[in-house]
Amino acid sequence: MENHKGVVIDIEKLSKEIYYSDKYSDDHFEYRHVMLPKELSKLVPKDRLMSEGEWRSIGVQQSRGWQHYLIHEPEPHILLFRRAVNYGQQQLAAQDQNQMQSKQSATVH
Repeated sequence: MENHKGVVIDIEKLSKEIYYSDKYSDDHFEYRHVMLPKELSKLVPKDRLMSEGEWRSIGVQQSRGWQHYLIHEPEPHILLFRRAVNYGQQQLAAQDQNQMQSKQSATVH
């Protein structure tokens, strides 16, 4: 991938240098911060949050449900993420409900 100056950046190599904090939480969310190497931080937009596709495209690897929720202007190489505390439970419940609906519609027809 090229940065804003047209310099090619080896994301695969640099992604091995990304630091992932332990998770921490409050009553509503679990959080983590991700520290990028300097070259990767140049790919982070300074005026908006990144979508999951964008942060994955620069080498950040996390399980599902994480959202880039805050820009820490003094340290743009640190990405701040959060997701619902019970995110995994919510996903399992949604899968169970979808399976039950599929079974019900299969028996109706």
